[in-house]
Amino acid sequence: MIILDLPRIIADATAAGLSVATAESLTGGMVAAALVQVPGASAMLLGGVIAYQNSVKSSVLGVSAGLLESSGAVDPEVAREMALGACRITGARVGVATTGVAGPEPHGGKSVGSVYIGIALDGVAQAYEYHFAGVRSDVRQQACDEALSLLQQVVAQVREQNP
Repeated sequence: MIILDLPRIIADATAAGLSVATAESLTGGMVAAALVQVPGASAMLLGGVIAYQNSVKSSVLGVSAGLLESSGAVDPEVAREMALGACRITGARVGVATTGVAGPEPHGGKSVGSVYIGIALDGVAQAYEYHFAGVRSDVRQQACDEALSLLQQVVAQVREQNP
């Protein structure tokens, strides 16, 4: 069970001078929406892109068209490139990206519940793989929660390094 403290994420990110941007596919803006529910989010959230179609992933976020062609959208490298793209277009230090298969059917050879979350900090990105269970809404909510949990971890690490 993920225990998220969104007000703390926002306060700590703001105190650390961290700016955040999102690039969301399967979550369709849920990550950004969760953050903006908290007063003060504007001090750290610069913006976000809902990149549901590959054409937007490529043209707006700068995800390699060749990568999308060869690997499909549900891929760790796509998640990394989406997170970096969010940073590039907004100027944010931290990028959070989600891509995956929410269902109800498999997509591109990937099973329902297959999710990659990318997180970028200062130009370096990592991707994390998940396999969630449940119906479409469950998969999307779990992906959103995990993305926010990863953001929480990055913010905490930066705060520890720069008290």
